[in-house]
Amino acid sequence: MILIKNGRVVDPVTGTDRIMDVLIDGSMIVETGENIQAADAQVIDASGLVVAPGLMDAHVHFRDPGLTYKEDIETGAAAAARGGFTTVVCMANTKPVVDNLETLSYVQEKGEKTGIHVLQAAAITRDLKGQELVDMEALADAGAPGFTDDGIPIMDEELLLKAMKKAKELGLPLAFHEEDPALMAAPGVHQGKVSEQLGYGGAPRAAEDVMVARDCMLALHTGASVCIQHISSKNSVELVRMAKKMGADVHAEATPHHFTLTDEAVLKYGTMARMNPPLREEEDRLAIIEGLKDGTISMIVTDHAPHSAEEKARPLESAPSGITGLETSLGLGIKSLVQPGHLTLLELMACMSRNPAEFYRMIPGSIVEDAPADLVIFAENELWKVEEFASKASNSPFVGWELPGKVYYTICAGKIVYQA
Repeated sequence: MILIKNGRVVDPVTGTDRIMDVLIDGSMIVETGENIQAADAQVIDASGLVVAPGLMDAHVHFRDPGLTYKEDIETGAAAAARGGFTTVVCMANTKPVVDNLETLSYVQEKGEKTGIHVLQAAAITRDLKGQELVDMEALADAGAPGFTDDGIPIMDEELLLKAMKKAKELGLPLAFHEEDPALMAAPGVHQGKVSEQLGYGGAPRAAEDVMVARDCMLALHTGASVCIQHISSKNSVELVRMAKKMGADVHAEATPHHFTLTDEAVLKYGTMARMNPPLREEEDRLAIIEGLKDGTISMIVTDHAPHSAEEKARPLESAPSGITGLETSLGLGIKSLVQPGHLTLLELMACMSRNPAEFYRMIPGSIVEDAPADLVIFAENELWKVEEFASKASNSPFVGWELPGKVYYTICAGKIVYQA
């Protein structure tokens, strides 16, 4: 038994934000309230700390199978636990691709041994080639929570329409990477003043906007549940807002790097700030924040993309895109959204736990009796320095930053899986 005493319980499912005790027995929460006594329990004094449902990251790359020099399921899960996450959804662009039952079950079985909940999305198209649909029904039956070709846009509209209709029939969501390669001179950096200064072609907003417009309208016409992944363009935010008003079942994700940094970061951090889609301008960053404030964007995800130091040391044009994000996500959410007054802590927790769970058709974590004991305990305003990582990778522009939101405990299924 674990007894958490005097914590500030912040639960976006019930709307709770008050000081209380939480008693865990086995894998479940058995009591909440004040002055709970339990003689045999391990006591955690959470005075001055926030107790929230375990965070959920609906967009991570654990690189396993096939690219485990960057990350593997164990180290990815350890990074997640250190960041306060009890549930993650892995993307399908591994080697081999998760387009078959064998690879899906490999990740699921390995994930079960990590101490957190590791879910594995399936690809939409075989080998991510955009030419033939996977056996969506078989993969859904085997436990895939949704489908995505993340990393590669699906250009064939006829195939996409089939995927949307099938996903709707199965009652599962689709998530899309929205960048039209025909409209990009070079990926990873926004096409604007910074790319001009660097003599680097860049990726314009249009590459994202045209894909988002298309997929929002196809979602409207098919009734499919669709997520616009790692949204980066101010125009795309407006397109999602409009599609939602029209009745489309469209959702969007934002990453901490897109609501914290602009393309100016590429001048300072080099390849550590190379992303797909890229960091854009201040007006885009502010539009993403407005989208989070009004619910246009409902999920905060990391797009945790670990790479080796050698890969990120390459020149800008040949280095891979992406950053490791699980261990800095909560801190950046508090620093960039809560402390400036854009979101309350309760609203941030909704974006980081309740909303991703609901999108993936799961019962969201909540701090109530008979709920699974998946919790994070953190100090909202206590600063900590970004220096070492549980991830195999340290490719982050935030190394050396001081962030709020120090995580003290992550508890999953009633077990402490991380302790500071």
